[in-house]
Amino acid sequence: MSNRTESYLVGLVGDGVMPSLTPPMHEREGDVQGLRYLYRPIDLLELGLPGESVGAILQSARTLGFNGLNITHPCKQLVLQHLDEVSPDARRLGAVNTVVIRDGRFIGHNTDFSGFAAALATGLPGARLDRVMQLGAGGAGSAVAYALLTAGVRTLHLVDVDPARAAARAAELAGFFPGRTITAGTTAELPQLMPLADGLVHCTPVGMAAHPGVPLDLDLVESRHWVADIVYRPIETELVRGARAKGCDVLDGGRMAVGQAADAFRIFTGLDADPDRMRSHFLELVAAEEVAA
Repeated sequence: MSNRTESYLVGLVGDGVMPSLTPPMHEREGDVQGLRYLYRPIDLLELGLPGESVGAILQSARTLGFNGLNITHPCKQLVLQHLDEVSPDARRLGAVNTVVIRDGRFIGHNTDFSGFAAALATGLPGARLDRVMQLGAGGAGSAVAYALLTAGVRTLHLVDVDPARAAARAAELAGFFPGRTITAGTTAELPQLMPLADGLVHCTPVGMAAHPGVPLDLDLVESRHWVADIVYRPIETELVRGARAKGCDVLDGGRMAVGQAADAFRIFTGLDADPDRMRSHFLELVAAEEVAA
């Protein structure tokens, strides 16, 4: 029996996942590829369940015949103890966002890191990677920093509102990438560091619809910089718009969202998703949301 006649049942586990664009992205790609593909949000807030229930949810998903689950906040670390196998990259990151259920076993992956790596390669081909400034060293920021170093960044400056978090992340990454320079600092150092940087990556909530604004003084951004944002609601953040107006090459947050979804689709089905097709569908979904709002 070929893969193409199989059906797939997938879910997304986390707090407040009902509005997620991941389910429709996966389902549309499944439709185009001739699959029966159903993707259900499993919203812990709606169900009144704590993040610690992720282990029981995995067991239930296996019993009900799910092929896999995407995992988001607050379960990306909590899920680790319930897995039979974890990819080396996810193990290093200490976070899993994709679990495939195969032969009764739970196998964890991290497509946040691989999704950003794909976004960088396709959306900013040829970007200079000698020295990069990253704002935000939280969960998503960890995956992005790992992707940047994997892509060949020589010097990475991590800046976070919590200096201890940035320092811990820098020390951890230095252990994985010997020979690279990884520093931790505060936003106060941006005026000294930005003139040295080739590019800027933004990994904080600033710029989201609920947190409008820009994460740094746009005067520090020069036309020679490339700028990447991981916020995708809205797709045109103030940072993306401001950087583009200065003539910078920019990467919007939708590229990472699509990259991680395409990687998860491949992990769940064994079939390659078409990232360009997924991106155009993603942009349709975002535009429809903005019209509705």
